[in-house]
Amino acid sequence: MVAGVAAAAGVVGLAPAARAKTRHVRVYVEMDVDPAQEREMLDLFHNQFVPEAVKHDGYIRVKLLKRRTVLQGEAPPATNYRFELEYENEDLRKQWAASPGHQRVWPQIEKFIKTQGTYPVVLFDEA
Repeated sequence: MVAGVAAAAGVVGLAPAARAKTRHVRVYVEMDVDPAQEREMLDLFHNQFVPEAVKHDGYIRVKLLKRRTVLQGEAPPATNYRFELEYENEDLRKQWAASPGHQRVWPQIEKFIKTQGTYPVVLFDEA
């Protein structure tokens, strides 16, 4: 039964060895967005940024997460959103970042970040 469900979902196409060899990169951007501008920023993200991002080689996914609560420790005080972008590898991510499409859509999102010039952008490799 599990195999049937997996096949129906299209999961069977990747062999375990193929999945294990793939090490993606992720970029996280901690964002402080004025609540009065959230709706406009979210509209631009979903209707302009995402459609442009999915066109590029190596794209895996992009998410914009809104912080609900801190369960443990301390979160950066000026952060109410986290931008998360995943690519197949760093070279393809750099190509996307240098592309005319990225140069057009990222500034439209970035303008909503209140901590211009100091907001954290962190690159992670999948372990």
